[in-house]
Amino acid sequence: MTKKNRSPSRIKYENNHPTISARLPKDKQDKLLALLRSQGVTLPQLLLHFIGEYEIKIMPIEEARQKGYQEAKKIYMITYPCRKCGKPVAITSEQAKKAVSKYMTERGWGHKECYEKRN
Repeated sequence: MTKKNRSPSRIKYENNHPTISARLPKDKQDKLLALLRSQGVTLPQLLLHFIGEYEIKIMPIEEARQKGYQEAKKIYMITYPCRKCGKPVAITSEQAKKAVSKYMTERGWGHKECYEKRN
């Protein structure tokens, strides 16, 4: 069929599945084709897999920032319950940090590994 005589279904297919082309150096193309043969996949399958993997890794910057902040909070933020309401109070002031440091020093706190070595 010529371009003018394409069937409606063919036109619809081509509109929904446009062609992507790229030029590669011959040695890179040979490596790509060998990879595809060894894995038993087609180029479109490889590209679709790559797109899926890449989409998973892409995250909007604000979402990534918020996720990192929440993870850091879980790891590093120290809290204690408020004596009045019981809700957590974060230790953020320098004065509170010094008090915690003093408390832990006076009571002999140290690295877990250091205590394990003594036994």
